[in-house]
Amino acid sequence: MFDGTTGAAAPRTRRTSGAAAPRTRRTSGAAKGRDRRGRLLAHLMALLLTAGALALAAPGTASAASLCGGRPTKTVPFATGELRLYKNRQYVCALVVAKTPGPRRAMSVSLQPRGGRAAVSSGRFTRQAGPVTVHALNRCVRASGTVDGRSGTTGWILC
Repeated sequence: MFDGTTGAAAPRTRRTSGAAAPRTRRTSGAAKGRDRRGRLLAHLMALLLTAGALALAAPGTASAASLCGGRPTKTVPFATGELRLYKNRQYVCALVVAKTPGPRRAMSVSLQPRGGRAAVSSGRFTRQAGPVTVHALNRCVRASGTVDGRSGTTGWILC
């Protein structure tokens, strides 16, 4: 019962015959379902994380550069970049993307709903200016974007 060197109690072991297998705890059907759902959820999370990492690793795709929600509605190319507009049911979003990312340079994007005030993002950026979003349910909008002094504009669109 006692170990002679330390004076502490030695752990008891249960002796069984060689043929007996260790007992396993039985689980109910509900517990098995919870375990299965937990494993499924873990696999789904791993899949989503992998897909997100792949989307971020592909810098050449349009979806990786876009921060606007909705569907793409219009793209206005110009010499040094392009103006991109996206629309969902209530909002319109715009951003300007430089044709070649590089050093910081002057960029701006402006989006104005008819009868409203323009939303503007301007400054010195390396890749893109914006996004800017306006509420445009049943209203026309106009947008303009500038990269290094070159610009692209739209008239009143999405009426």
